[in-house]
Amino acid sequence: MDLHSFSNDPGHVVEADRAHVWHHLSQHKPYETMDPRIIVEGKGMRVWDIKGKEHLDGVSGGVWTVNVGYGRERISKAVADQLTKMCFFGGMAGNIPAAAFSEMLTDKMPGLDRVYYANSGSEANEKAFKMVRQISHKHHGGKKNKILYRERDYHGTTISALSASGQEERSGQYGPFTPGFIQVPHCLEYRSQDGSVGEEYGAKAAQAIEDVILREGADTIGALCLEPITAGGGIIVPPTGYWQRVQEICRKYEILLHIDEVVCGLGRTGTWFGYQQFGVQPDFVTMAKGVASGYAAISCCVTTNAVFEMFKDDTDHLSYFRDISTFGGCTAGPAAAIENMKIIMEEDLLGNSVDMGAHLKGNLYGLMEKHKWIGDVRGMGLFAGAELVLDRDTKEPVGEKQVAAIVADCMAQGVIIGATNRSLPGFNNTLLFAPPLIATKDDLDQITDAVDHAISRVLG
Repeated sequence: MDLHSFSNDPGHVVEADRAHVWHHLSQHKPYETMDPRIIVEGKGMRVWDIKGKEHLDGVSGGVWTVNVGYGRERISKAVADQLTKMCFFGGMAGNIPAAAFSEMLTDKMPGLDRVYYANSGSEANEKAFKMVRQISHKHHGGKKNKILYRERDYHGTTISALSASGQEERSGQYGPFTPGFIQVPHCLEYRSQDGSVGEEYGAKAAQAIEDVILREGADTIGALCLEPITAGGGIIVPPTGYWQRVQEICRKYEILLHIDEVVCGLGRTGTWFGYQQFGVQPDFVTMAKGVASGYAAISCCVTTNAVFEMFKDDTDHLSYFRDISTFGGCTAGPAAAIENMKIIMEEDLLGNSVDMGAHLKGNLYGLMEKHKWIGDVRGMGLFAGAELVLDRDTKEPVGEKQVAAIVADCMAQGVIIGATNRSLPGFNNTLLFAPPLIATKDDLDQITDAVDHAISRVLG
């Protein structure tokens, strides 16, 4: 098949897709009577579908990935050149782009030194979970094996990653799950469990984690896995003092701190990584999405040397980390990641994330003044959420169908936004914004103007 000729027959493309492609996160029943959406081109912050309609992308590829925008020829050329020279060799051996990117990456992550390559965020988190379990067997007699995760957080789509999912509708119908994963309460100040706010709530939300540790037994817990800012669970920026206290608790009980940066990593919040906004020092950092901005598949599990050294003991033939990720050996990922990181630095996209993030939040606060349906605006950098409620006093959530209608209305206007959906029973009511880090004020104004019109049409 000649791909160029195939792409010149849109009707054939649509029918082939309808007949053979199983789309992610999609109910396919509607495709019996309507065409599936097919995206064929992207440039900057805009994408075009197979019907020629232009859309402004407010969620970086639909799943918070294309941080530097579409059509970056220097990244695709770097990938093509590298693949022509050396495409792949299993990760038992090294390669030049993997070595180069690991040096670049850890230079931005003081205190973290070792990079384990894989190809998805779910897989990166699985690597960390396996490391924790193996450390438990090697150093704690198999006892310190439990992994804590937080309500509303999400860590991936594999069975063990779903075992650490704080989103019931993401994990529903996929059990039974891997044992030893224990949930701790969320830290969403807007929906404070006891009505406390600010530093008081930050202290209580952290104490809730310690309460779980004491209930389970600190000598049974190997790690705490958290997103720095909860993403798909509603863009939750932890309250003041929370992260500092969480780190103190982990050190007190010798619990490894695993921070999942799959969404926040590589500039989304205005620093290289979300955890750097809060002054904490993790033992594991996992990342994927923005590492290469979607130009190639790559994920990383980055650890301290202290963690790495635990696997160098050769007294047992099973003592090393006996894991492999086949496509962690593909050179395209780190080759793309190198150029991606260089673009972020050269164009000061961290600074743009801060500046344009402030503009985005300002726009959303303006919508909050205009629309009584917006109960809360939150976020950091080019990462923001607007929670929709029927009543600001009771905070009763707007229904998921109405939220979906707002998203669909924006799509009809040529603007793509996101929303919590089929994740949190009764609380799929937050609009999500994560545009590429190249966003301008005009881009952000177009996004929030579309939301303004959509809310007026759907909610009045």
